[in-house]
Amino acid sequence: MKKKTPLIRKIHVRIGEKVKVISGQDKGKIGLVTKIVKQQNKLIVEGINIKVKHIKANRSGQTGEIKRIEFPIHSSNVSHYEE
Repeated sequence: MKKKTPLIRKIHVRIGEKVKVISGQDKGKIGLVTKIVKQQNKLIVEGINIKVKHIKANRSGQTGEIKRIEFPIHSSNVSHYEE
């Protein structure tokens, strides 16, 4: 049995372009594309889709921490933004 490979499509934006979020919890916000994840058709936009991640302490004596990280959003949820 063959494994299904994900369909990789051409993404309509590039790194450094301004985009506007058209759907989701951050609808209407504007940001710059910082990274593209082609395998999942997703991109990371500066200041958009920020989530809180709790990180455990790895060694004894080290403290855990709470980080705010930008998570990827699907490329279909953004459009080009021109001023």
